[in-house]
Amino acid sequence: MHITLRANEKIYINGAVLKPDRKVSIELLNDAVFLLQAHVMGEAEATTPMRQLYYIVQLMLMEPTDLAINHTVFDQQCIAMAGVYRDVTILEGLARISGLVSRKRHFEALKVIRSLLPNEQQLIDGQRPALAQAS
Repeated sequence: MHITLRANEKIYINGAVLKPDRKVSIELLNDAVFLLQAHVMGEAEATTPMRQLYYIVQLMLMEPTDLAINHTVFDQQCIAMAGVYRDVTILEGLARISGLVSRKRHFEALKVIRSLLPNEQQLIDGQRPALAQAS
């Protein structure tokens, strides 16, 4: 896999942080867990339950030595969210995210969480019904 980084753009690979001083192109020759700086959420940005879930999964990628602790926090967050949210899209998303995390597919879980952020924001803004409608 080829990755091109701009000068001073960080990439997190298997828990290590790399920051080139100039534009570079790198090729990963084996399986590696990586996260580009553009997908990294700062702790201060984790202001909603879904954003907090993103932050926790992100830590699983960035800090593999703390995986067990972060997995426990992840499980607690999912249980709390499932007890509060009634939106079908979010609940189905939580189930999918849990399945991905259990299979150690953290990057894919982050993608699903990112796709659910607008739904959560609509709930917060009152633009989406808080309760799922029965069919």
